[in-house]
Amino acid sequence: MVTAAENDRLTRVGPGTPMGTMFRRYWLPVATSAQLPEPDGDPLRLRLLGEDLVAFRDTAGRVGLLDELCMHRRVSLALGRVENGGIRCLYHGWKFGADGTVQETPNFCDDAFRARLRAPAYPVREAGGLIWAYLGPKDQEPPFRHHRFMEGPDANRVVVRVDGRANWLQLAEGGSDSSHVGVLHADHVKVSAQARLSENESIDLGVMASEDNAPDLDIVDADWGYFYAAKRAVAKTAAGEDAWSIRVTTFIFPSGRIIPSQGSFEYHLFEIPQDDEHTSTFIVCHGDEPADHDQVVAVLGLSDPRFWNERDCAFRVSWEDGLGQDRARMRRGESFAGYSGIEQEDMVLAYSQGPIVDRTKEMLVPADRAVVHMRRRLLESLRRMEAGGEPIGLSSADLRKVRALIDTTVARSADWTSLVPDNKPLGRTPKVPEPA
Repeated sequence: MVTAAENDRLTRVGPGTPMGTMFRRYWLPVATSAQLPEPDGDPLRLRLLGEDLVAFRDTAGRVGLLDELCMHRRVSLALGRVENGGIRCLYHGWKFGADGTVQETPNFCDDAFRARLRAPAYPVREAGGLIWAYLGPKDQEPPFRHHRFMEGPDANRVVVRVDGRANWLQLAEGGSDSSHVGVLHADHVKVSAQARLSENESIDLGVMASEDNAPDLDIVDADWGYFYAAKRAVAKTAAGEDAWSIRVTTFIFPSGRIIPSQGSFEYHLFEIPQDDEHTSTFIVCHGDEPADHDQVVAVLGLSDPRFWNERDCAFRVSWEDGLGQDRARMRRGESFAGYSGIEQEDMVLAYSQGPIVDRTKEMLVPADRAVVHMRRRLLESLRRMEAGGEPIGLSSADLRKVRALIDTTVARSADWTSLVPDNKPLGRTPKVPEPA
């Protein structure tokens, strides 16, 4: 259990807060490339870590990220004209380049004046269907990270953004909690004895080899964060040995994770705080073959326009209609939770906790060890940073070989980390759940 002070340290992300300062030290996804589809198109208003920003794609296709309010008279640049290599404020026509260069000041035509000015602008990269930005100190800019989904043709990748009303940590904890998969997502997993496989084989998404919803967790730290195996009881391996069915989940600092899927596909998710009470979840489905956009959206439960649309990416839910839950389907035995899709279920439950959950009132059990470990590692990262060191994982630039693992049956005597050797384990954590 965390203290109230620790809960604040973990959840508050505005300017000057410890967690906000730590997030600013990383390259973060801030928008999808599809949200700025063409040069000189409409600007995009963003909120990130308690700050209001505007993104635009200039005439040459470069993406700029500036403070939203014009440095002249503080009018929103989200209303501006994107033209001729920059964005122009509607109020007095001041025009800014993607790097913050002041290109024109029509109401004071003085070259020396313009040369002295630069609008607040942030470094931007575009990769893997996402627009990334760095908001930290210029002299501490880390190397840009490379993920596996940044490779291969665009057709092999589906990128989705979901903006929800919940603190980032609630969503990150849900994604790092393997014990809820067989409960909340019961409509989407099929338990089958036929899922029992020989070592090193894996099974499709939606099939579990065990009904065990209280898995034993084996947690291993890595330079970039940590990963763990949720070990569920099964009878035997194909060779007749006592066995576990294991599912390996990753947590990549500051707020990323990888979820395995069928075949070569895997999902990368990033929980990026807009502010203390709102989060943008970026989801990338990627594999070695073309990915079906509509199918991915349906699996996530985002094809229902009551909850989400691709135009504004906002996840809409309210207690006025019972959070959109279909209790008639529950009564008929057609649905366990009354929802349709994994992200839909996760978003609704995070919303139901309130904008920032009070973790001092929790009653934790051993299956929550990965959640406890996340909090412990985050607090450790804050302490490192405040002592003048680097936050965890900041220098881990090449993440292309980091892997999760779909449910796989292995002998209990086997070292499961050998199935994900490129995760490069540092060491296991104690089995006893301790306060974060």
